[in-house]
Parts: sequence; structure tokens; C-alpha cells
Amino acid sequence: MTKRGTGLKIALSAVLCLFILILAIRQGSVYISLKDLFGIIGGHITGKGTPAGIDPMMDSIFWTIRMPRAIMAFLVGGALSVSGACMQALLQNPLASSYTLGVSSGASLGAALVLILEISVPVLAGFMLPFTGFVFGLITVAVALSLASAIDRSVSNTTVVLIGMVLSLFVNGIMNFLSTLYSDHSKQLFLWMMGSFSARGWKHCAVLFPVCVVCFIVVMLMSRKLDIMSFGDLQAQAMGVDAKKTKLTAITICSLLTGISVAFTGVIGFVDLAAPHVVRKIFGPSHRLVLPMSFIYGGAFMALCDLISRTLMSPREIPVGAVTALIGAPFFAYVFFASRRKRA
Repeated sequence: MTKRGTGLKIALSAVLCLFILILAIRQGSVYISLKDLFGIIGGHITGKGTPAGIDPMMDSIFWTIRMPRAIMAFLVGGALSVSGACMQALLQNPLASSYTLGVSSGASLGAALVLILEISVPVLAGFMLPFTGFVFGLITVAVALSLASAIDRSVSNTTVVLIGMVLSLFVNGIMNFLSTLYSDHSKQLFLWMMGSFSARGWKHCAVLFPVCVVCFIVVMLMSRKLDIMSFGDLQAQAMGVDAKKTKLTAITICSLLTGISVAFTGVIGFVDLAAPHVVRKIFGPSHRLVLPMSFIYGGAFMALCDLISRTLMSPREIPVGAVTALIGAPFFAYVFFASRRKRA
């Protein structure tokens, strides 16, 4: 692929994803024209307030509800997709992702326990949910790797994925049990298990954005190592890469990205599986391109799914996890059978 061809693909992808993000911000029960949209953004950025001729109610809907929700969806989709791209490289498995390895379910369980038991640690303040999500997500993937090594000494990547999926089902069972036991929280837990961006505002974006930036910088610095790791641990060691240290660092970053995302929005699956695959088909296997484009494609995909979830049956809202599952499950099946045909 020539540099010119790659640059053109990147530019077209950026324009398409920006279009989807603007569409997600504009569309809803109250239509906002492009002129009003940019006028409201300019007014808030410059501090001039609501521009003349624009209804203050529309300004409020756009700036305090719709825009932060769309940006939150974009950040979560991007974070999960980067996590999925790293997991697939580390385990050399096209079905590997934070969702299939149970990280999402573990993080969701931790966040649910904080909500139900009303656990509060003054030192963490507003970071209690993301911190708990990160810790539980990391514990879940550690358990998955430990069980896989106990069952299969070679720790085959297929075994790791299967163990992760079993753990995910087990944790979902615990969530259903908690939903029954704490019936007054059942509706909240159900939405948590299916994922939703409802009531997500600028304060949530303010926490997620810097985490995404720091984690993205770290994984980009590891992009060459991830390229090598995709050939297997033995090959990586032969080329001077510390496979164990690289895996530990990358899995920690993936757990942080997934844990903080799930802590704010609930379990949302398949975006971390689908987006990296689409990106690799378009841009090739180099993680120098795969990681940033996975963030862009995953963010746009999530923003589009959230738009569908809140407009398809308006004024009722469909959990965004249901929308991603309807699209992602067939994609999961396609990838699974395609990988089996290649091995055959």
C-alpha cells in the first residue's frame, strides 16, 4: 500500500467518522441545523453564551445532553476498540477481545457492587466507579489466564478465549442473581448489563478523556512490540522482545480502558471485536495504523449505535448493548468460521 493510498484512506475515514459524529449530535427528538450547531459550539467556546435567534432550550438540549452523550459514546467505542486490537495481537486470536475474555463482565460486576452496596472511599471521590471497574476487570482476566494455564499447559489462545467466555457467562449469572436479590435495583442493573449512555454528561467525558489519551500514548509506544507479538511469544523473544512484560503491560492498559468504559456505561459487547477487524482489512496489520484507526472506527460505530438506540423507537430507548449485539453477533460468527476455514 502506497503512502498516498494510505493517506487517502485515512482522510476518507476521518471525514466519514466526523460525519457520523455530527449526525449523532444533530439527530433526535429536537432537530438542530448545522448553522445552529456551530453557532452554539462557538458561543460556548468563546463564552458569549447562546447566539441570537437560537432558542435557549435548544441550546441546553444540545450542549448539556446530546453533545456530551455523543462524545462519550465515541470515547467509549474508541477505548474498547483499541483494547480489542491489543488483545487480538497479544493472543494471536481473531476472536479475542475484552468482551470475550470476560473483562467487560468483571468490570460491570465491580461497578454494580459499588452501586448496590453504596460503597464510598473518600480518597477516590468521583473515581470510585472507574477504579473498581478497572480492578475487577483486571482480576477477571488474571483468573482467565490462570485457569487456562492450569487446564492447558501450552496456554493455547483458543483455550484462553473459551475460558474467558465461560467466566463472562458466570459473572453474568452473578449479575442476574444480584438483580433478583436487590429487586429495587433490578431496573438499574438490567440497563447496566445491556449498556446505556443515558444521563452521561461532560463530567464523565472529563474523566474518560485523559485516561484514553494516556493509555493511547502508551499502546502507540508499544505498537512495534505488538506487531512482533502477533507472531507468537517464541518469535517475539527471538527478536528481543520481553513477551511476559509486554503482555502484562498491554493487558493492564486494556483492562483500564475497558474497566473505566464499562464503569460509566455498562456492558457493551462486540465493538472491540468488529472495529479492529474492519481496520485490518482496510489498512493492513501494522499497529502503527491499526490502533489509531481502531479508535476512530470504534468511536464512530458506537456513536452510530447509540443514535439508533435512542431514535429507532423514540421516545423509548433501546439499550445500546442490544444494538451492538445484533450487529456484532453475526460478525463474530463470520470471523469464527472464516478462521476455521483458514486453518483447514
